[in-house]
Amino acid sequence: MTETTPTADLLYSDTEDDLRAAVRSLLADRADAQTVLGRIEGERPYVPGLWEALGGGIGAAGLLVPEKLGGQGASHREAAVVLEELGRAVTPVPYLTSAVVATETLLALDADGGPAVDLLAALAGGGSFAVLAVPLSTAPGDAGVRSGPVPAVADAVAADVLLVPRADGLYAVPAADAVITPRSSLDLTRPLAVVDADGAVGTRLADAGASAAAVRRGLLAGAGLLASEQLGIAEWCLEETVRHTRERHQFNRPIGSFQALKHRMAQLWLDLVGARAAARAAADALATGAPDAELTVAVAQAYCSKAAVHAAEECVQLHGGIGMTWEHPAHLALKRAKSDQTALGSAGRHQDAIAALVELPAPR
Repeated sequence: MTETTPTADLLYSDTEDDLRAAVRSLLADRADAQTVLGRIEGERPYVPGLWEALGGGIGAAGLLVPEKLGGQGASHREAAVVLEELGRAVTPVPYLTSAVVATETLLALDADGGPAVDLLAALAGGGSFAVLAVPLSTAPGDAGVRSGPVPAVADAVAADVLLVPRADGLYAVPAADAVITPRSSLDLTRPLAVVDADGAVGTRLADAGASAAAVRRGLLAGAGLLASEQLGIAEWCLEETVRHTRERHQFNRPIGSFQALKHRMAQLWLDLVGARAAARAAADALATGAPDAELTVAVAQAYCSKAAVHAAEECVQLHGGIGMTWEHPAHLALKRAKSDQTALGSAGRHQDAIAALVELPAPR
């Protein structure tokens, strides 16, 4: 009898809907668009107290961590819902880097005790956060050991702990012991920095073999759930564009009634439906440990990164002059979408991964 692969569950559960409502309410109260716009020109755009409320108060920081280690014992599906909401609001919070990538890296070590478990408990409680010291653009499977300064490390400027891959294993290095130099970035809500931790001793968490596997797992989870953030960006852009084109009038008619604009927004809706299916499939594959998780993640990234950028570009364009202003949050969505397009592997890199995984290489 032929074994069949279970069908992915793309629907949201009642628990996920409740989590979404809690996160959306918190962000509306503590990190609305004007609050974010007022903080993005500094080196630390993070809203004071937001991480503690989101990570600790709601418990979002520990969604991927088992209960026995101090977490919520949930799954990637719930974490994906949080990232959808963070994408909608373009929230400056280190959820992707700490609660997903760093946490998954530590979980892959499968340690019964010791510093890795202690660090997981600290991250799950939302009292601190960690960052994997690799460039934001690193795709799953591409993270190699490097010496010297590491460029473009996301959220390192406010991290408590750095997870540093070295030739002999993975190390936890206090951020205060490393040299962290902020750098200008396109997306001001996700600051980048150059990290030099070569002079720091740190605590060894795993040997070289376990380190490589753990980093790969962390980056794979990050890429898969990044698709949900991109989905959230696209959702907000379409909703905001529809709202604006209903209210904006020309020739005594809402501009949204013009056929050319209807067609453009209809195409955005089709892109959004596809993006939601791809992002939910990736989250479900990661949650269930599906054998095709790597392929599903690559498909989600190849599709969602383009969908988010297209939606953000149309949002700016269809808002007309106001969409070009600093005061309107459309530019935040566009910059986050463009930044996400190269984060954790470009669409082209993931398309190459798809071709290799299905044994269909590109013609030469």
